[in-house]
Amino acid sequence: MPRKKPSCVFCDIVAGKAPAYVVAENELSMCILDINPFAEGHCLVLSKRHVPWWNDLTEDEVTSVFQLARKVARQLKKAFSPEFVGMYARGRRIPHTHIFLVPTHPGDLLDGFFNALERFQVMPPELAALRDGKRMTRTAARIRNTAGA
Repeated sequence: MPRKKPSCVFCDIVAGKAPAYVVAENELSMCILDINPFAEGHCLVLSKRHVPWWNDLTEDEVTSVFQLARKVARQLKKAFSPEFVGMYARGRRIPHTHIFLVPTHPGDLLDGFFNALERFQVMPPELAALRDGKRMTRTAARIRNTAGA
């Protein structure tokens, strides 16, 4: 008996089978409000095609997603006057390419999170070791050497 493909809420939204607050869309991408927002105006820009990881999108899809993200970020700046619009891509909870756009103001929840993350980044010895010049040289070479792979 064939296994049933698991349902994807973002695919259902794109297909019009699930409700969403659509902010903008183009041929290959859609922007919706996040139903569990970090801030007013928190949006998700998603590819219309089901692709779990953004780096597996086609060139056209990458262009589409990031152009729509830039357009909506500019709209968020006008609508909410944030200090900046944070952009974050992860996708583990819902494995369908999506980018968070979050208007951020000094002292709000996300500002506090990123400030803590930046402090954490320079404190632990494990992370400090990553800044060593020889290690940085090896790391850059390792990444460059995979370009043709």
